[in-house]
Amino acid sequence: MSAPNIETIVSMAKRRGFVFPASEIYGGLGSSWDYGSLGVELANNIKQSFWRWLVHGRDDIEGLDSSIIQNRLVWKYSGHEATFSDPLVDCRTCKGRFRLDKLQDVACPKDASCNAGSGKECDLTEARAFNLMFRTTVGPVSSDEDESALAYLRPETAQGIFINFKNVLDTSRRKLPFGIAQIGKAFRNEVTPGNFIFRTREFEQMELEYFCQAEDAPRIHQEFIDGFQEWFASLGISGENLKLYEQSKEELAHYADRTVDILYRFFPEREGDAQFDELMGIANRTDFDLKTHSKKPEGLDGKRLNPDSTEDLSYFDPATNQRFYPYCIEPSVGVNRTLLAVLMDAYTEKVNEKGEVRVILKLKNDLAPIKVAVLPLAKNKPEIVALAKQLKKDLLPSMRTVYDDTGGIGKLYARQDEIGTPFCVTVDHESLEDHAVTVRDRDTWGQERIPIADLKDYLLKRLNA
Repeated sequence: MSAPNIETIVSMAKRRGFVFPASEIYGGLGSSWDYGSLGVELANNIKQSFWRWLVHGRDDIEGLDSSIIQNRLVWKYSGHEATFSDPLVDCRTCKGRFRLDKLQDVACPKDASCNAGSGKECDLTEARAFNLMFRTTVGPVSSDEDESALAYLRPETAQGIFINFKNVLDTSRRKLPFGIAQIGKAFRNEVTPGNFIFRTREFEQMELEYFCQAEDAPRIHQEFIDGFQEWFASLGISGENLKLYEQSKEELAHYADRTVDILYRFFPEREGDAQFDELMGIANRTDFDLKTHSKKPEGLDGKRLNPDSTEDLSYFDPATNQRFYPYCIEPSVGVNRTLLAVLMDAYTEKVNEKGEVRVILKLKNDLAPIKVAVLPLAKNKPEIVALAKQLKKDLLPSMRTVYDDTGGIGKLYARQDEIGTPFCVTVDHESLEDHAVTVRDRDTWGQERIPIADLKDYLLKRLNA
């Protein structure tokens, strides 16, 4: 089974230290979240899986980490400054503000009788464009009125890749096809954020821009669509909870030839297609991006389309002696949404022998924040405690291991099950005599007696199985 709704994960996430409301002691800040000790480990493990698969596992992809604040001209020529907006409406009754195309997902924060998405009568204004980029100013004497000091927090990581295309090409000596991957924070001033970490104003993206010949783009695009479905499966996400959505011609961005979204069942409590929402998008962006940031392309009037750029981002193919602007395939996936999908899919309930319902987070071993928990059966016995702490120390270099003696053994098992720890190692009175420990499996609750001398090899084999 998976979680019945996002609210179940919200409760578990705070109780067990995955995600906390940001600025909570001051009343919080709408749709802002802090990742706790377990959440940051899970997020890091997801990012490492992405990086190992694409950057380390292939020989045609380079990594990059570009600046969050770029020259304002980046966002002018990318089109974000003029067109990166959502339709905003105001309710004259409750004074609330809503995103017009997401009314069904929002409830009025001020008046329960006025719900724009419920079908009740609501006095809405005409929609107007609301730019989603966060504005800031740069410089010690800058002000909001000083246009020369205006800058933006990046709304995506992709543009940092495009403007570094020539730098990566020159330093890596790559030939088409090749890609540039990046993981980093992005910021969007969402009109109606919500649903926990599903839609937030500050989030983290894992993106790849893969550059290729125009004739190869459709094939490569489909390969990444198939590949990312396999990657999600490797994270433990069931294919039954995934769905492909082909964007219509009317939905496509003006520069895109084809875009396919991979959806996840984030809302199983709803009916039909409403259960699914976007987990990631994979777009064929054609040659728009490198052209728009290049100094040479001209319009119909013969004038340069980008008079501010100092570089030409075209590619010279020595095999054909031709220069052209490569097509770009862009898979873009959010760390936050992936983490939420992983938690929802891993959520399982099991009834113990006492008839009590226990939560088990069946995370894949490589994603689990903690791999092994070492538990002393009696924390008031110095010999048992000392042996348990020594075992934790011995295992730690090879696997993330913790020591826990903050409750009875039953409660300790339950806690580790709920945070997804694959194995618990219990040190008991017999361990002092037979030099063996009990290893408990999270998913089956089965137990096995293992000699201490063989423990590390045994656990490594089970974790890597």
